[in-house]
Amino acid sequence: MLDRLDHALRSRPERPAVLTATRTGAARVRATRGELAELSDAFAAALHARGLRAGDTVGVAVRPGPRALAVLLALWRLGLRGAVLDPGAGPDVLRARLSLARPSLVLADAAAQAVAGWARPLARRAGLALPDLAELGPVATVGPRLPGCAPALDLAAPRAGVPVHGDDDGDGDAVIVFTSGTTSRPRAVVHTRSSLAAGMASVASLFDAAPDQPVLGGTFFVLVPSLTCGAPVALPARDPRVLARQLHRLRPQDTYLTPPGLRDALDAGARFHGRVWTGSAPADAALLERVRGAGAARAWGVYALTELFPAAAVEAREKSAFEGPGDLVGTPLPGVLAETDAEGQLLLAGAAARHRYLGEEPDPWVRTGDRARLDGAGRIVLEGRCKDMVLRRAENIYPGLYEPALHVPGVELAVLVGVPAGDGDEQLVAVVQPGRGVDEPALRSALSGPLHRMGAARPDALLFARIPLSGRSRKPDRAATSAMAAQRLGPTA
Repeated sequence: MLDRLDHALRSRPERPAVLTATRTGAARVRATRGELAELSDAFAAALHARGLRAGDTVGVAVRPGPRALAVLLALWRLGLRGAVLDPGAGPDVLRARLSLARPSLVLADAAAQAVAGWARPLARRAGLALPDLAELGPVATVGPRLPGCAPALDLAAPRAGVPVHGDDDGDGDAVIVFTSGTTSRPRAVVHTRSSLAAGMASVASLFDAAPDQPVLGGTFFVLVPSLTCGAPVALPARDPRVLARQLHRLRPQDTYLTPPGLRDALDAGARFHGRVWTGSAPADAALLERVRGAGAARAWGVYALTELFPAAAVEAREKSAFEGPGDLVGTPLPGVLAETDAEGQLLLAGAAARHRYLGEEPDPWVRTGDRARLDGAGRIVLEGRCKDMVLRRAENIYPGLYEPALHVPGVELAVLVGVPAGDGDEQLVAVVQPGRGVDEPALRSALSGPLHRMGAARPDALLFARIPLSGRSRKPDRAATSAMAAQRLGPTA
């Protein structure tokens, strides 16, 4: 699909590609289709001129938008492997993750470099943190270069002789997305060119966007299929009130927002048009019906994982009619195989499934960590999570990544647990058991640094308490700790 997108951008270069919104919600053209194609050509030539060749890894710390999409197209063209550097993961975790895949070059915009440098204190308040990018590899600036930024990519590099990595060059790695694991042994999802293309094709079959009618959404899996079909894509406004005005004026044929984004938009009085899609976090029937009540022709919940996207989808009416126990997420999409193992864990396979985890052998089956059953119609019904994971505002947070940082001097035991916060969301709570005689105010001060470095995984609350233990090995009882935290925090949890 990325090959088709490249061709589609050049066939109608004058048409708008990426839109943003003014404070009044009016659409503003951020980039035309021709400008996207031109920028991707310039990036490809610059990367080739720096000596990067097919199979090399490039770290990417660029905000979603035209530049990030042009970088993706350039990496695809050259057969390079992109490693997504998430500033919400925290610097300690990123360092550990990138030890598995050392980048030959890190592409970063000025904002990412500010987060890693002079703006670090401000960025921490927003849950963003990056290590010094120069620790990870050579750095080049993408977009406007501010004082203190690394040298910019040479966008005037000669374009003659820049190769095009085609299908007959083999199915190499396309992207690395770091997800779970521990700081000492991080896990990284590796998608190949074929699995990435299959995932985007599956999204395209769901959206089926019509040319020249706008789509609203900010992820690559909205941008690429929509632009390939000839539809301009509007990036959602961050302010819910502006987003409500943007939806009113744009009237998109398709809208993709996470469940927290939908709730914020609805609370701001947003009205919808066309089809609305949501995923990345639980979306119950009540939320989907609220969206339909706010004007959407249809409202869909999409079940997707980093390892396989999308896997299933369910429309609001079908979900509302479901009366059995569990959470109906829909029928597996064409090409997706679903079954459960002996413990009831949902297993998925298909052309869009990740090839492997970095450093591990390929495995066709994705172990989702979700308990599930398949009903008589073959639909997937989730029954809870097997794996130790907290889901907060559409972000998967794996406690094992961050708990070691809580064990500062004076701490006997520390865990991160989720506490239900309504609508399928959770609060993240750090429960710390001080050593005997340790001064709690001093310990709170000692923990402030590690907590700041957690980025988007920074807990909503810090509690000092004795942590319940269970089992023969006397491991922390997370369920009991969560219940205790909920009781301590009271009705606001």
